[in-house]
Amino acid sequence: MVDALGVAVVGFGWMGRVHTQAYARVRHHYPHLPLRPELVAVAEEVPGRAEEAAERFGFASATRDWREVAADPRVHAVSITAPNFLHREIAVAMAGAGKHIWIEKPVGLTARDARAVADAVAGAGVQGSVGFNYRNAPAVEAARDLIAAGEIGTVTHVRIRLFSDYAAHPEGALTWRFERERGGSGVLGDLASHGADLARFLLGEIASLTADTAVFLPERARPTAATAGHSRAAGGEPGAVENEDYVSCLLRFASGARGVLEACRVSVGEQNNYGFEVHGTTGAVYWDFRRMNELGVSQGTSYQDQPVSTVHVGPGHGEFAAFQPGAANAMGYDDLKVVEAHRFLRSIAEGTPYGATLTDAVHSAAVLDAMTRSAERGAWVAPELPG
Repeated sequence: MVDALGVAVVGFGWMGRVHTQAYARVRHHYPHLPLRPELVAVAEEVPGRAEEAAERFGFASATRDWREVAADPRVHAVSITAPNFLHREIAVAMAGAGKHIWIEKPVGLTARDARAVADAVAGAGVQGSVGFNYRNAPAVEAARDLIAAGEIGTVTHVRIRLFSDYAAHPEGALTWRFERERGGSGVLGDLASHGADLARFLLGEIASLTADTAVFLPERARPTAATAGHSRAAGGEPGAVENEDYVSCLLRFASGARGVLEACRVSVGEQNNYGFEVHGTTGAVYWDFRRMNELGVSQGTSYQDQPVSTVHVGPGHGEFAAFQPGAANAMGYDDLKVVEAHRFLRSIAEGTPYGATLTDAVHSAAVLDAMTRSAERGAWVAPELPG
């Protein structure tokens, strides 16, 4: 028997749509899932946007006030895809109302925000999942397994990159993303949070780091109307960009491995150039999000001039079999969110966490806070988990 589960989405920009579509698709790919998500409510403060979402996707009700969702007895699980500064307040309230939460990273503005959400979820006895979607790629999971099995020897160093041009245009609107009070950090929370999670997912805990940040486009125009995504605002009143466009960071892992993490939101010529290279004493493994279903692998005993093979992931890797029947049939970004939705719903059904958890979010946020401290002090610092 399949039980219906009332779900809601709070915040209906692009990511709210992605979550909604994942709920609609999840049982197509995971037919044995014992829960059937039903789209009960959508909340979005921009006038008309929630009603449009309800009409397009079939939500039973629409509201501009997320508090109505918290009070709605039909809602059992909530996707929180609102701006960062609202994450803590909404998530704590939803957990307090007994709702399971699937929340986008970076789960607030600081590690203390992430910890508050984690504590609220634990205290309420509900499940909490976090949107670290890149770890869900079958090739990334295959890389983790290969590293853990010692297939490239002892890991010596890693390079993680997250370069994008979404904020490169000088006419990009000065939205909440560029403000400290509402966006918190800039590229740290948006892209480097994924990098911190991937680093820990692949190689374990980060013991210390040193970071440098920069703002390359210090002024933008304020939007004169509601924005979505990365809108332009030519001619609006100019305002200062308050958070970083770029970060570079050296990492020392508890294992002794070294790393470099670099992220930028204004990299002209780069569109979603995300990936990693992990080197070990006998080999290496490479992944590029733009070729998401491939893994470069170097193994053997040659050391010098050792070749790299391209592995096309297939049904034996991660969740690939839920989407495609054979290797080299491509999965895409939205599929990673379907994987995430499945793990969230499975967590609810079984009462056991699957996938990225709020503990992972706290650790990632602690790394981001450490990057900020390091950039301010010009020194090596250790990530500190809030109590």
